[in-house]
Amino acid sequence: DDKGEVSYGALEENIKKLDAIVKDFSREEHERHGFYLRKQFWNIIMCSPFMARTNLKPRGYSGDSIMMQMIYENEYDGDTTFAKIINKHPLSHPGAEAVRNRRKLIFKKLSEIQFHSNNHPKQPHKILSLACGPAFEMKDLLLSPEDCDMFHFTLLDQDKHALFEAAKIVDQIGKSLDKKIGVNYLNESVRTILATPQLEEKWGQFDFIYSLGLFDYLTPPVATAVLKKLFGLLNPGGEMIIGNFHESNPSRYYMEYWLDWVLYYRNESEFTDLLIDIPYSEVDITFDTTGVQMFLHVKK
Repeated sequence: DDKGEVSYGALEENIKKLDAIVKDFSREEHERHGFYLRKQFWNIIMCSPFMARTNLKPRGYSGDSIMMQMIYENEYDGDTTFAKIINKHPLSHPGAEAVRNRRKLIFKKLSEIQFHSNNHPKQPHKILSLACGPAFEMKDLLLSPEDCDMFHFTLLDQDKHALFEAAKIVDQIGKSLDKKIGVNYLNESVRTILATPQLEEKWGQFDFIYSLGLFDYLTPPVATAVLKKLFGLLNPGGEMIIGNFHESNPSRYYMEYWLDWVLYYRNESEFTDLLIDIPYSEVDITFDTTGVQMFLHVKK
């Protein structure tokens, strides 16, 4: 435009038209029509480093640590001006903004735990991050040597590459603060979690558990079973926060049709229904500022 800013008006208008056309499709119809759309626009999609990665899935799944890094960096990237503009657009959409927002929540929550703590510093809070990815939030949480004394982290992911990247971040923080950080790395999957009896005897128990992206990919029966396992890992009085994209996500069909990024969306009642047979003492649901990202907060 006249101010030198990029306007996505035409693209946004066509995304809205797409939403109106496909909103009543079945899951199978979404898959079939999404494949057709991507085939027509493949050259455009491939010029965007972000959309190319979400479509090609070099690690075999959506939401890998490199995709997360691209979302956090939110850059104009590509070999041409057109490519840079196309790359930036999905990174500016509400779905991507919600991913950036959820990282801030963990910093806020653990800061509250630290502030209200009655624990002696020699007894750090035990924290479990499930499907941790590269654990970028560690940069937000550990800003001083004193912060490192307050927490002991267990970082779990099925992707060895993600755990390696998380370990690099933790090592960099430790060197910058001249402090050893208490952290364990677990290369485990949902399948092994569900198949392991008496998980608390193997991993111990935790004061705080969080998983911000995993449940977007779990069917209701699997999500229910995983929640029950996680609840069993909580100490009495412990808390967990679970993230899930809300069904109202305005980026939903853009993500599915252009990015080949399909999630299991839920509403509030469907989210709390996952807690069946779990004897929690408190539960509530909150949202990030976009209204896209739901957080299920459970206290034992």
